[in-house]
Amino acid sequence: MPKMFDEKTKQKLGYYVYFLKDPLEKIPFYFGKGKDNRVFDHIKCKIKNTTESDKLDKIREILQRKKNNTVEHIILRHGLTEKEAYAVEASIMDYLKYLKTPGLTMIQGGHHSVEKGLMTTDEIHRRYNAKPLIKMESDCVIININKSYKRGIDHDGIYEATRSCWRMDEKRLLNKDQSKKIKFVLSEYHGLIVEVFEVEKWQRGGCGKCKKSKKTCTKNKMCFEGKIAPDKIRDLYINRYIQKEQGSRQVIMYNSHIITKNIKK
Repeated sequence: MPKMFDEKTKQKLGYYVYFLKDPLEKIPFYFGKGKDNRVFDHIKCKIKNTTESDKLDKIREILQRKKNNTVEHIILRHGLTEKEAYAVEASIMDYLKYLKTPGLTMIQGGHHSVEKGLMTTDEIHRRYNAKPLIKMESDCVIININKSYKRGIDHDGIYEATRSCWRMDEKRLLNKDQSKKIKFVLSEYHGLIVEVFEVEKWQRGGCGKCKKSKKTCTKNKMCFEGKIAPDKIRDLYINRYIQKEQGSRQVIMYNSHIITKNIKK
């Protein structure tokens, strides 16, 4: 069991950012921020958040070994204010997730990761120059990609995050003759339209062409094949901001769902 910090040390430390490391591996498996003896609480099993089960499994694996059975505790930066610690932690976590660092057990991004985390320069421009989306044509649909979009990815990545697979009413997408009612898809990430695609074909899930698992891509869902929309369409929507009702978890938004009042710039 590692030693605890004494009172004098805790006063000098202030807030800090730390990581936990397996002595047999070169990379950390967990990052965090805290003060006092927070860094040691994981190994003492005081922190039992169910979303961190991978981290606890890793700690148990290390402790059950006959050799090299001590979790290494590393203080990355100390003497910070709480606000500074949040910022350092979020920057590290965003960077490691962008690199798809193997063995990393954190599930969520850091504090203010959405608003101020890792972004391309284009994304920065979009966020701070966004105008409200007040009108959308009836042949368009907005798909929220918060869970599937990773900031900093290219257009191909945005396309894969958007194209499949969604619970959508086929009658709202296609006419009786199977011609397209919905011709354009707007990719929305935390209220911002990050790309616009022209639909070439709507089809049921299970097509074998999307990169999601077979459990996710099922025949009761819809996906599409398409390409980036022509500039005359794309320019109407790209970088526009939509204001949703507070607490809304709506993933699919048709023309009738667009909120035209109380829209923030």
